[in-house]
Amino acid sequence: MSNQEVAFLNVGGSKFTTWVSTLRRFPESRLARMLNGNDHEFRLVNGQFFVDRDGTLFNYILDFLRTLQLSLPTDFSDYQRLQREADFYELHSLADLLSQESLLKPRPEILEVRFLLQETQAFFRVFGSCSNTIEKLLTPLPLERPSHHDLVFQCGTDYSAGDQLVTRYVSIKPDDRKLINGTNVLGLLVDTLLKEGFHLVSTRTVSTEEKVDCYSFERMKRPEALFLTANQSPESTGRAQMKLTPMQKQK
Repeated sequence: MSNQEVAFLNVGGSKFTTWVSTLRRFPESRLARMLNGNDHEFRLVNGQFFVDRDGTLFNYILDFLRTLQLSLPTDFSDYQRLQREADFYELHSLADLLSQESLLKPRPEILEVRFLLQETQAFFRVFGSCSNTIEKLLTPLPLERPSHHDLVFQCGTDYSAGDQLVTRYVSIKPDDRKLINGTNVLGLLVDTLLKEGFHLVSTRTVSTEEKVDCYSFERMKRPEALFLTANQSPESTGRAQMKLTPMQKQK
């Protein structure tokens, strides 16, 4: 079969259609040998290659062949079974990738908001286990970054040394309004975090004298997609080198 032809597969009752070139992405795999009729596990039935394997897991196998990238749902847990399927098809790069289960599982992401209200001013400090999350969600003006994992900002009005009224606004993505009231900023910030998949896990008062309120949030962070580096060709018989890239949002 030429690479420009279309191949039809029946994997445990689930049917798939793809280019022959996709199945030949790894020439040493059993899927590539199947096309030549050199593997007894595969039978050509009514114009379809049939193999008695898990059709649901083959979705991830085929997606990997198409993109050289592994993107799994957040709630995926069948790592060992998927690795077994990769071993069956002799897709060693995918099997090696799946053996790094700690890189693939969703991880908890922690975010803490501290809030202090003093007369006409409000002060915020946001701590996060992932600095990218803070940068994506918040666009406060002015902005300070005491460290890589936290952010400090304030809003409201006060008087400078020259008795001039200074007004500070805050904007929180995706809302483009400039807010000045600290309570409104806190409410919008909490709503935004909840919409982004965070859950409020605790509230407490950090300082009773200054009445600093602390809100702790948590969510399971989606794993980043893993893919083959450009300098590692699929034809290589050695183990492919992997690297991380941000995964596209699941539909």
